[in-house]
Amino acid sequence: MESCPLIKNILLLDSEGKRVAVKYYSDDWPTLASKLAFEKSVFTKTQKTNARAEAEIGMFDSFIVLYKFISDLHFYVTGGDDENELVLATVLQGFFDAVALLLRNNVEKRTALENLDLIFLCLDEIVDGGIILETEASLIAGRMVTHGADGGAPLSEQTISQALASAREHLARSLLK
Repeated sequence: MESCPLIKNILLLDSEGKRVAVKYYSDDWPTLASKLAFEKSVFTKTQKTNARAEAEIGMFDSFIVLYKFISDLHFYVTGGDDENELVLATVLQGFFDAVALLLRNNVEKRTALENLDLIFLCLDEIVDGGIILETEASLIAGRMVTHGADGGAPLSEQTISQALASAREHLARSLLK
């Protein structure tokens, strides 16, 4: 197990440091209070950086944290201090790109909250129990779409009528809110 890279947590926070979607894969933070304190600490130390174009890296409480921001969302991947940063960066980029694909490049807090089920499924496809399963965004997003409510077929395999019905359903949902 020592040669297998492990992920400690994956965090998706908003621009105020509040949780959007988080998953912890280790017992390094046993209580909710310790998890919230870690999230606040990481957010506070990274909020003034410009991690929009490229992922940034930092050491926080003896953990390696890679992070990247887009719009009002902050993506974080945490590993132990002995983990390979390139592996963590690959996980971060896979999560980041998969969310962008799932949200059709409309990556913002409101859209993320409306599709929170897909984001959690995405996290489950990427990491299970801290072990990395998949980092290719198109494969991750493809699995989510087949599990999602878009008629059971990937977007590329939907007929025009299925795509229009799906779009109509999404429009109706957004108008009713």
